[in-house]
Amino acid sequence: MTEILLAGVVGSTAYGLATADSDVDRLGVFAAPTGALLGLRTPRESIVTTAPDRTLHEARKWCLLALGGNPTVMELVWLPDDLYETRTTFGDELIGIRAAFLSAERVRHAYLGYAGRQFRKLENHEDGAFSAGARRRTAKHARHLARLVHQGRELYATGRLRIRLDDPGWYHRFGDRVAAGDLEAGRRLLAEAETDFGRIRTPLPDRPDEAPVEDWLRAVRAAHYTPAAD
Repeated sequence: MTEILLAGVVGSTAYGLATADSDVDRLGVFAAPTGALLGLRTPRESIVTTAPDRTLHEARKWCLLALGGNPTVMELVWLPDDLYETRTTFGDELIGIRAAFLSAERVRHAYLGYAGRQFRKLENHEDGAFSAGARRRTAKHARHLARLVHQGRELYATGRLRIRLDDPGWYHRFGDRVAAGDLEAGRRLLAEAETDFGRIRTPLPDRPDEAPVEDWLRAVRAAHYTPAAD
């Protein structure tokens, strides 16, 4: 039986960008029984469900994604306290070592990369022949482009990831402007972010600190191992 170690509400609800049409997204990390990892057929590394929309990653996979700078995965250990729905001792310990997952190059690459993908989605709608649904999707992509730029730049500059946005209304107005045809606003924002990442003196290390991550994962494995009966 798997055990959820840490889980909470992420995405638009966490950022303060949720609208009436937004789903409530949940993310978590779980530990598979250690014995189940040793055989020919290992358990799934991720469990994805809808209604509710929830993604759970097995502890090792979550750690590898976080060490790679994955912005979505990293949200889990930087949430405001009120957004956690499951929080075990191992979950608290994971939050306690969250800075160990960070490195300058991977944060820069991940956030600019994710923001760039959002911009390419905007370019796909550049012809302006929008249905109402297409305009909503375009505004959403633009909001998340701006959000990734803001969060990534702050994380790179301070070493801390702030999930809740100070002025959600600004992001909605930006998204509406881009959806109305101002693609250049998105292009400028992405270009400014690339320039900022180049000039900011970051406190982040060159590489993540894998030692505490390894220690945490080994402790999880030891706690979830049951010796086979004779």
